[in-house]
Amino acid sequence: MGLLGENALASAGGADTHQIADNPLAPRRPPLPAKAKRVIFLFMNGGPSQVDTFDPKPALQRYAGQPIPLHLPTERRTGSAFPSPFGFKKYGQSGIEVSDIFPHVAKHVDDMVIIRSMHADVPNHEPSLMLMNCGESRMIRPSMGSWVLYGLGTENQNLPGFISMCPGGYPIQESQNWQAGFLPGVLAGTYIDPDQTDLDKIIENIKNHYTLPSEQRAQLDLVQKLNRRHLAKREHDAALESRVQSFELAYRMQTEATDAFDVSKESPATLEMYGRGNFARQCIMARRLAERGVRFIQLYHGAGQPWDSHDDIAIQHKSLAEQSDQAIGALLTDLKQRGMLEDTLVIWGGEFGRTPTVELPTPGSNAGKMNGRDHNHYGFTYWMAGGGVKKGTVYGATDEFGFAATESPVHVHDLHATILHLLGFDHTKLTFRHAGRDYRLTDVYGKVIHDIVA
Repeated sequence: MGLLGENALASAGGADTHQIADNPLAPRRPPLPAKAKRVIFLFMNGGPSQVDTFDPKPALQRYAGQPIPLHLPTERRTGSAFPSPFGFKKYGQSGIEVSDIFPHVAKHVDDMVIIRSMHADVPNHEPSLMLMNCGESRMIRPSMGSWVLYGLGTENQNLPGFISMCPGGYPIQESQNWQAGFLPGVLAGTYIDPDQTDLDKIIENIKNHYTLPSEQRAQLDLVQKLNRRHLAKREHDAALESRVQSFELAYRMQTEATDAFDVSKESPATLEMYGRGNFARQCIMARRLAERGVRFIQLYHGAGQPWDSHDDIAIQHKSLAEQSDQAIGALLTDLKQRGMLEDTLVIWGGEFGRTPTVELPTPGSNAGKMNGRDHNHYGFTYWMAGGGVKKGTVYGATDEFGFAATESPVHVHDLHATILHLLGFDHTKLTFRHAGRDYRLTDVYGKVIHDIVA
């Protein structure tokens, strides 16, 4: 198949069941006009604080050290108002306020929509990661990346269409964050450990150092012939079909994958723009993958040092921002310079936010400290850039202290519905029949937030 596989594009009516079975990764046109062609999801693992990043709350300074006049049904006991240790400034023509810890990201506010009224269901990491990544906090469901790949396929048949990068191992809930669930297994995310700098270790066993490519092709053809025969006798079992597809993809990846992850091929100026460190490498790889036709790329930040700042938030959030700010700003600049930002949807956020009040000391946790924040799913911030969003816009608001979404609340299901809309889908119609029911990413919920679509 050709690099872009344009001959495999289906009609505008969407994915055909037989075509999905024949090649689940074949590129397909969305049924509706699309603003975005691909997604880069910057996932801040652990839950960044909205009032220390993109949702300034001066009232916290006025109430510093005092109880705030709100009932806070928090996970653990919290105390008085805790003003942000960081300052906020206005940026761009839009004049949107951003924390001092994100000066590089702040330069791009005129390309962003900042949603300050996100809310989720519970204040626990595990179900909240599942809700954000899979649209369901308890049951096994396909991830958002798998749904996008199911609907659109991928433009490059020599690379996985959905790649998830998490340094040093898996996040909470591990590979469930990029699972395919009941969708064809080949639509699951491919895990990459960006801690690895040796190209042969980034994707293990990707190369065969003992057999010529022509010999490998002959061997694979024989294996696939036997697999197809075996599959035909078993009514096209989905697991077997996924294995057949995976063999083919693994063979095709040998050359393309190592090239895509080789950041040393970037110019010195580009490397300097992104800066040093693991996350900078991830962002460069994300851009290289995006320009090669990978459909959905998710980058985890804070896996080893999560944004879960129950204490020392002034130190921890500043450190985490320093690790990621320059690279994210460079990614947005790079995409824009290459003409890719308009059809690339960049998403930033975590599984929930944090309380505007200080978390009280608890044994075994932040014992003796009163300088951090607890989990908070009632109100937090996400931003999106490029990909058809309404530029330079703030949508929704939390209360004056930043605890709960009060103006134009946006649930995770609404965010998912809007993302699918930007990609050219009616979220109620992108479904898969399983166990006698039509399932979708948004379950039976969700509404598109048209006010943030350009």
